[in-house]
Amino acid sequence: MNLKQAIKAQAELLGFALAGFTTPDPPPHFAVYEAWLRAGRHAEMAYLAAPESVARRADPRRVLPECRSILVLGMAYPATAAPVPGAGRVASYAWGDDYHDVLTERCQALVGWIQAEVGRLLPYRVYADTGPLLERDLAQRAGLGWIGKNTCLIHPLLGSYLFLAEALLDLDLPPDPPFSADRCGSCTRCLDACPTGCILPDRTLDASRCISYLTIENKAAIPAELRPRLEGWVFGCDICQSVCPWNHSPSPAIDPAFAPRPGLPAPDLPAELLLSSEAFRTKFRGSPVKRAKRSGYLRNVAAALGSLPATPAAQAALADTLQHNQDPLVRLHAAWSLGQMGDAATLQKAALTEKDPAVRAEIEQALAQRSSTPTQS
Repeated sequence: MNLKQAIKAQAELLGFALAGFTTPDPPPHFAVYEAWLRAGRHAEMAYLAAPESVARRADPRRVLPECRSILVLGMAYPATAAPVPGAGRVASYAWGDDYHDVLTERCQALVGWIQAEVGRLLPYRVYADTGPLLERDLAQRAGLGWIGKNTCLIHPLLGSYLFLAEALLDLDLPPDPPFSADRCGSCTRCLDACPTGCILPDRTLDASRCISYLTIENKAAIPAELRPRLEGWVFGCDICQSVCPWNHSPSPAIDPAFAPRPGLPAPDLPAELLLSSEAFRTKFRGSPVKRAKRSGYLRNVAAALGSLPATPAAQAALADTLQHNQDPLVRLHAAWSLGQMGDAATLQKAALTEKDPAVRAEIEQALAQRSSTPTQS
């Protein structure tokens, strides 16, 4: 077994389902990325357009000048579950431990093993969705799959429920053949299924309309016109993956680190809305969900309740939130959802004491829409 084969075998022992090598040459679709930035499709993720970030994504050698090979790795995570009526939804990659931590630790272990094999310390960098690399471009060029119309990397046997990680190495190893076939064909299931229409024809996303962006990266209010389309999602979204035909094969083996934690994948939204700061920290310690922070998560939960059929428990939790939650952003979305449920009495009561101008405006808007809606005879 040569060194390249041995590295791939060791990667498999560490839980990686896929491994391939590519060069540190500029990514093949960098021009598409530049055009995406110029069009403002990255929404409020300004760090993506920072000059040094762009320069590094254009040339991996800007990240590690000594880089001679890039090892790209893929690890499977669970396929999404069918929605539970009345419950929330969390993207399946966030059901277990934080993949950034898990994959980075495994990559570090793999590099340590490589250094022992070659008998020297190597200049290297490892990333797991944590560095300025166009990961899917590198993965495609390393032979791990193709970039689908939903922008995900798709492997013909494992589908798209894959985490990616990279090790930039001062090691000269022959690259693997790129995955050149496009197996999406004429299928448009992901474009047709996206509730917000965020998937663009050039295999990029309009982040400002993507539920994953809106519930994670977005720190402001979720646009009112998109709130009814959340379909219960409170962290991320899997719709474009769940409808993909390439994900309908038997699921691969999943690392125990990504097994669902209690209360996931279908959180009880009224209960979630009342999570204290301490309860949130305890529940999501070591979880990707902590990225949204409690404020963002409760904002998502409040809005998601308005995208689902009303229940007494939901209305009670929203009313309590509108009256007692200290965060205006959370109260604003609670007011919107109560408006969706037609709870004018709670809104009118809150209007008497609410001090925040944005929340007051949301309450007034909800009441105005309620009063202008024709009653059924």
